[in-house]
Amino acid sequence: MFGLALLCGVSVLFVTGLLSYAAYDPDLARINDQTPDKGVLGFYLFTWPTSPYWGYRLSQGVHVTLGIVLIPVLLAKLWSVIPRLFEWPPVRSVGHALERLSLLLLVGGAGFEFATGVLNVQLHYVFPGSFYVLHFYGAWVFIGAFVVHVVFRLRRAVIAVVKGPRAEEQHRARPLATAGPGLVAPRPAEPTMSRRGAVLLVGAGSAALLVVTMGQSIGGWMRRTALLAPHGQDPGSGPNGFQINKTAASVGVRPSDIGPSWRLTVRAGGRKTVLTRDELYALPRRTVELPIACVEGWSTPDQRWGGVRLVDLAALVGVTHDAPRVLVESVQRGGSFGSVVLAANQVRDTRSLLAVEVNGAALSPDHGYPARIVVPNAPGVHHTKWVTRLTFGEPT
Repeated sequence: MFGLALLCGVSVLFVTGLLSYAAYDPDLARINDQTPDKGVLGFYLFTWPTSPYWGYRLSQGVHVTLGIVLIPVLLAKLWSVIPRLFEWPPVRSVGHALERLSLLLLVGGAGFEFATGVLNVQLHYVFPGSFYVLHFYGAWVFIGAFVVHVVFRLRRAVIAVVKGPRAEEQHRARPLATAGPGLVAPRPAEPTMSRRGAVLLVGAGSAALLVVTMGQSIGGWMRRTALLAPHGQDPGSGPNGFQINKTAASVGVRPSDIGPSWRLTVRAGGRKTVLTRDELYALPRRTVELPIACVEGWSTPDQRWGGVRLVDLAALVGVTHDAPRVLVESVQRGGSFGSVVLAANQVRDTRSLLAVEVNGAALSPDHGYPARIVVPNAPGVHHTKWVTRLTFGEPT
């Protein structure tokens, strides 16, 4: 039962993980996906759409919440198969050797993916290298071993669940020469818990994790129950009082970078326009209501953003029809995703803004003052803050 639960759950995790990878639009530019030597593993799914605007919020919320909920199931599954680690002889055939090797990659890959995922949710990067790259390669190692394991074990798992404990006992009673490897120790002690009790215990653990996790994606009053949501950044109260991942200070943004000398440069082909903050703020504005949804699984309620449409900024440099993709650059000096390339469909969506205010107030420095990108259905890291340059259509 634990195995079948993981079969369904991990399959959903893999699909939502692929969707998250597609949301980064990795084929647009190397700065969108800096995974080295990815080869065929970095296949391009499709250009990420802008509708529904809550799509990434849903898919990544499911990915993170389900991953945390499955932790008790994974631990219980590993606990239940401990006797198999000590079976003798350790290898009985080529097929058995392949299965044992897949188990090594399966258990190691599962531990790595779940552990790094939880650390990422808490913004606690104690591992070397980029989480994005490590989680990417770890996922492919894990899913490869997972598929091999399912091929070998699915039939037996289904039979065990359908026919129940009686069939399992009959299977164990067969002569050793014909019986397959079991999960019972040679001289087991008296059980301290029934099968039903074990399943209920694991289910209760998963339910508890669901309650303290899902609020960060669902929102509303349930945000108060999201005890496992990222912590450590206090956004304060007021119009700018919602979740942030990186502060201005944490990525090297100095007051002088966003002070009176700040300029926005808009380019396309051979044309260029440089705007002061007052000139940008004087342009016609549009108001949209969109959330910020991040790879860590959290999302904000819909915020009311005010700013200049990207298509209107493209028009300043002569791009009046079929606006192309745009390279967005920030003044930030450190951290990841200081630049991003947005696809043409994102630029052309009239809800895509260079925002200068939120909920009727100017952006705070930690929310990207004096200007930040807001795009429907995009990962939070693509809502680039402290924007200083927009380049439409040029190779990047």
